[in-house]
Amino acid sequence: MRVLRMRIWVVSLVFGVCFLVAGSVEDKVSLVGSDFSQWRGDTAAWFVAGDSVLDPGNEKLLKGKAGSGVIINGPTGRTRNIISKAELGDVRAHVEFMVPKGSNSGVYFQGRYEIQVFDSWGVAEPQHSDCGGIYQRWSNNQGFEGRGSRVNASKAPGQWQTFDVIFRAPRFDKDGKKIAKARFEKVMHNGVLIHADVELTGPTRASTWNDEKALGPIMLQGDHGPVAYRNIWIEPAGPNPFFAMDTATKDAKHQSAKEQIEMVKELGYDGIGPHAGGGLAEMLNECQKNGLQLYAAYVGCNIGPDQKKYGPELTQAIETLAGTNSMLWLFVQSNKDKVSSPVGDERAVAVIREIADMAAKKGVRVALYPHTGFWVERVEDAVRVVKKVNRPNVGVTFNLCHWLKVDDEKNMKSLIKAAMPYLFVVSINGADSGGNDWKGLIQTLDKGTFDVGGFLKTLAVNGYTGPIGFQGYGIGGDAYDNLKRTMEAWRRLSEVMN
Repeated sequence: MRVLRMRIWVVSLVFGVCFLVAGSVEDKVSLVGSDFSQWRGDTAAWFVAGDSVLDPGNEKLLKGKAGSGVIINGPTGRTRNIISKAELGDVRAHVEFMVPKGSNSGVYFQGRYEIQVFDSWGVAEPQHSDCGGIYQRWSNNQGFEGRGSRVNASKAPGQWQTFDVIFRAPRFDKDGKKIAKARFEKVMHNGVLIHADVELTGPTRASTWNDEKALGPIMLQGDHGPVAYRNIWIEPAGPNPFFAMDTATKDAKHQSAKEQIEMVKELGYDGIGPHAGGGLAEMLNECQKNGLQLYAAYVGCNIGPDQKKYGPELTQAIETLAGTNSMLWLFVQSNKDKVSSPVGDERAVAVIREIADMAAKKGVRVALYPHTGFWVERVEDAVRVVKKVNRPNVGVTFNLCHWLKVDDEKNMKSLIKAAMPYLFVVSINGADSGGNDWKGLIQTLDKGTFDVGGFLKTLAVNGYTGPIGFQGYGIGGDAYDNLKRTMEAWRRLSEVMN
């Protein structure tokens, strides 16, 4: 069995601050084999088997068959938790598990953040305590921030099941201050997408440690009931999730949601960011069928005193996206206030809080979308307003093309640092430095003179681990070819984020 190798980067920035970016495995590594050599200390009653089956005399117990490749937590299913020797940061993990009737376990990333393992066969509305749930946090004898799976993908007791997880570790500066939260980027249960882009404010209940670190082990819960595990492997997480905005996905050959989603999936994109119109439900349905995420839906609001605050497409988008952890990509306009003017802040705060509170009830986030010529035009405007709105589900977007249109490139590093605590999503594209029209400022990612790689590196060293979208407005031509060349460029450019 190969030895786990780790790497940690400390990157010095021009601001004179060093940021610790969590290490990751360099190779695919198996944690379950013929012994417990990959696990630390006393493994108590855990034993190695060749397979696991339901006990024919007791449907609430498991029995092991002779051989290797499976680990089981003892004959009664009540033994200690086990912790990997490997200390992990960002990882892609595959886990196979089996539980008997009524049993309970969990996989803790970094020993702190749990994906629940449970017999949830037949549960209609899964909660955080059901299989695949992100288990709740706990404080002052109360639970909070638990998240149930979007759908129940559980199999019957006694069947092998799978989790496929991309986990992003929290980031810290040189003084140990957390600058980016831990994140479950993607959780698949038996091949079904059940979570995407979920930030974690801290360790879940029953974690091994209550603090947070850049590195930590895998922990398997062994004291809550019988469970068997096999084929647990980890490998590098890869770069941030990359999706296509629908400005880049539609052409004469790709008009329907089905055609667009099948294309982006084939090309390796993680999802889409569409307009919030009448076709949003269909787009979401196609994403779900294909295991992709609908990251953000583009929709606007108005803050002028005599304007309608928002239209029915906004409230309908919230209903459609309920429970998906998607975002409203919210642009803000005013028929009274000058662009970027703080005079409109009070009215804007009231409108955005109203939208945010509606969205929060449905598990939807709101990312302000700076847009040239709109009241929220600059990233600075979005940050200013978000601070005043003061809602945890409200953040900002960094749109590369709009930033280049209205700001000075020399401000990039300081602006990203200022936006980072509130940064939900980023959009990029090829662009020309010094460009002043959209033809120069929005190109496929393989074109343009602007240093997109440097931009991505600045995001990474500031701790950004969230989604990045490709803006394709006005490029024209063949969507498949544009997206193919952009994906090839992304794979080269994004190496700076690994």
